[in-house]
Amino acid sequence: MTNTALVTKAPIAVALDAPDLAVVRAWSRAVAPVVSTLKVGLEVFCRDGAAAVHAARLGASEVGSADVQIFLDLKLHDIPATVAGAARAVAELEPAFLTVHASGGANMIEAAALALPDTRIVAVTVLTSMDDATLESIGMAGPSIDAAVRLAVLSVNAGARAIVCSPLEVAAIRAAVPADIVLITPGVRPVGSAVNDQKRIATPQEAIASGADLLVIGRPITAAPDLTEAAWTIAQQLRAEV
Repeated sequence: MTNTALVTKAPIAVALDAPDLAVVRAWSRAVAPVVSTLKVGLEVFCRDGAAAVHAARLGASEVGSADVQIFLDLKLHDIPATVAGAARAVAELEPAFLTVHASGGANMIEAAALALPDTRIVAVTVLTSMDDATLESIGMAGPSIDAAVRLAVLSVNAGARAIVCSPLEVAAIRAAVPADIVLITPGVRPVGSAVNDQKRIATPQEAIASGADLLVIGRPITAAPDLTEAAWTIAQQLRAEV
């Protein structure tokens, strides 16, 4: 049996893409002793609203991990006034992180940062489901690494305090932004895991070695027979790399 009490919280945000609130709570209870962050995404939040965040926190508190961070991954993208209003609307949930799309522009990012000053506004650069051909099809100047760096610098200058990028771009962005900017990488797949709909991916160890601060991992943990064991295994692999 895994002794999770001996494991320092790993820099992992588990994506709680669960079918209902009971599962959100159960998954949170399973992984919160091991990981630093719980991510509530767009699908779950649209279905369950604030109750999803409360369920995640409740599951964590039931295993003595009330200090777990909440990553509210809504990827807001609208005119500045609307994004500011949406950010204020979730203020009572006290998320540690709230995502917006960097492609919304500097004014939109600044509006979110001003509306929610106690939360790290996270700018999403280029989705990890997109490749260079996809960027070209929507008229965005690539390649993806250039687009991601360009959007990251714009976002930080506008007040974002964290960036989402693929593991393949994290080293270039780390070199381009201040050291206190948190770099968050989805598209992380342990060796042997299914790629699913991700295109620009790396292993957890590769992402951390490139300069990532927080890894978003969903199905490799939540689809495992034992979520705690799956999270603990990745945490131990990351510890071995330090």
